[in-house]
Amino acid sequence: MKYAVTVDNQTFMMQVSHDNQVTVDGQVISVDFFPINQDAAYSLLLDRYSYEVLVNESNGEYQVLLLGHQINVRVQSARAQRSARAGHETALAGAEVYVKAPMPGLVVAVPATEGQSVKKGDVLVVLESMKMQNELKAPRDGVVSAVRVTSEQNVEQNQTLVTIT
Repeated sequence: MKYAVTVDNQTFMMQVSHDNQVTVDGQVISVDFFPINQDAAYSLLLDRYSYEVLVNESNGEYQVLLLGHQINVRVQSARAQRSARAGHETALAGAEVYVKAPMPGLVVAVPATEGQSVKKGDVLVVLESMKMQNELKAPRDGVVSAVRVTSEQNVEQNQTLVTIT
């Protein structure tokens, strides 16, 4: 599986294999990562070096404490990153923006309502696909002019879910 991993505002492309190896920007690294206890403590073996790390997740972002330093990490599938980038390219001020389903799935929640003012990054729809929940966010500030889905509705890839003006 391929991921875009952003570490303190620097993005790396990462591919995870099933044989305890990851490829980061073309460099193969041996990795083993497993929980030590129930309190967010993990053992990280990285190219024969051992580390103890603490990992806390909040709103899809991770705060990692490693060697006394807090590192902010955001992980997106490469596909989700491409979809998000495509959405941002169409987010021109004053134009209608159509927030579309990046994949087929089930609408879990629709926090957005017609007429609501939204800021860039506000969650509009929560979509579940392949047992993972994805928050679809506003690509820019605006007003929700149409909500085209309801909770528990199945949607297809590229189906328009919300329109922002």
